[in-house]
Amino acid sequence: MPDPLIQVDELLRLVRSGAPNVRIVDCRWVLGEPGAGAVAYAAGHLPGAVHVDLDADLADPSGYGAPGRHPLPSPAAFAASMAGAGIGDGDFVVAYDDVGGWVAARLWWMLDVLGHDRVAVLDGGIDAWIAAGGELTVEEPVLPIAELHLADEWSRVIDRESLRTRLGSMVLLDARAAPRYRGETEPIDPVAGHIPTARNAPVDGNLVDPGGRFRSPAELADRFRELGADGSAGPVVTSCGSGVSALHHAIALRRAGLPDPILYVGSYSDWSRSGEPVATGPDPGFPPMSLVSEAAGTDRP
Repeated sequence: MPDPLIQVDELLRLVRSGAPNVRIVDCRWVLGEPGAGAVAYAAGHLPGAVHVDLDADLADPSGYGAPGRHPLPSPAAFAASMAGAGIGDGDFVVAYDDVGGWVAARLWWMLDVLGHDRVAVLDGGIDAWIAAGGELTVEEPVLPIAELHLADEWSRVIDRESLRTRLGSMVLLDARAAPRYRGETEPIDPVAGHIPTARNAPVDGNLVDPGGRFRSPAELADRFRELGADGSAGPVVTSCGSGVSALHHAIALRRAGLPDPILYVGSYSDWSRSGEPVATGPDPGFPPMSLVSEAAGTDRP
């Protein structure tokens, strides 16, 4: 499988040599601050980069495919949006952000899962670029509309109804920070806690330091084996608050040479609004009996 990451020295070489068919995408975004990513982009970005917005371009408020705070757009709408940004079939797409890659991972996954495998996330993001002497610019490129042909259905996804009947038979990872997982705080969603059986795996654990570069493939493989998420205990499902940072694990698992995970698109924002049982504390917990009974087709309470 193609490497999900590109190192800054390689991208510097591509940019400075004027390599054709390289499309750099600025994915910066700030939770609770609409438009902040576009403001940061306007203040300075990688040469030739276009900006895409998580809320407007990488999600669909109408809720196609799944509920939750960041439901996926239809593949056709996504392909049209990316083609409008100048991304075409033959382009090598490089996505970056300023938070260790978890926003850029959303674009990486969406293109990859729909069949465009010439895509990578800049390891270390814009900070690595600056540290390596990379130039920033305020010039915004004007690119012609491209032709981009993608698959017409999302794959490697699961919805709440399917997940709830399979709790305990799939390895469910929760990418949120530990205090939110334990239910000690919940700044966004209506109920604090986690989906029963979910194992806490904050995305920062994939990085050498918060906001920095990814750990080595061997280190990542060790981490996911310790979590039981190497495929040996069944399919791995990743979730988070709204189906964005969960995809950091998709990159990490790919980098580790382990099977690609399944994304619970709605994630905790969907689960917590549905009236489903919620667990608290540091332990994953067990499938609630109400869900076990339902899955078994019994009337047992």
